[in-house]
Amino acid sequence: MKERKCKICNANFKPVYSTTQMVCSVTCSVIYKNKLNDKAWAKKKKDMKEKLLTVQELMKTAQIVFNKYIRLRDAGKKCISCGQVPKKENAGHYFSAGTHTAVRYDEMNVHLQCEHCNTYLSGNLIEYRKGLLSKIGYDEYALLEAKANDTRKFTKEELFEIIKIYKEKINEIKNKK
Repeated sequence: MKERKCKICNANFKPVYSTTQMVCSVTCSVIYKNKLNDKAWAKKKKDMKEKLLTVQELMKTAQIVFNKYIRLRDAGKKCISCGQVPKKENAGHYFSAGTHTAVRYDEMNVHLQCEHCNTYLSGNLIEYRKGLLSKIGYDEYALLEAKANDTRKFTKEELFEIIKIYKEKINEIKNKK
């Protein structure tokens, strides 16, 4: 058998027991086993914590991840409402996230807005509508408006999927840069 490096102390050793031997000694073996147990416990603990999350907590997390994606997607663009380069970028919803749950995580409904328009002008909706129509067109706007009037309740599984999807999209954007 050829020499290997111990997974714990990095010492070179020749496996005695089998070709799958990862450590050089009994001491390293105990440490290695504890490390594996710690990893298993960390995974189990993470899974248990996820099961305890409420739908509201997951919606909040999904909103944070989704908004981050929108800001990255629209980075370098101007505010959809006022046309200025934002000093502070917000992900502004045309149809509000609280009232129109069906389009809360809809990419057509959310675009880059400056802090001033989004927060201090309550979305600057008249100008937002003009910008939205020029960006997506009237047909897409009509579909968005129809969808916005639907009522939607999200399950935990759907929210976990939304979080996963937008984390992947964020990573894709970051990897392109």
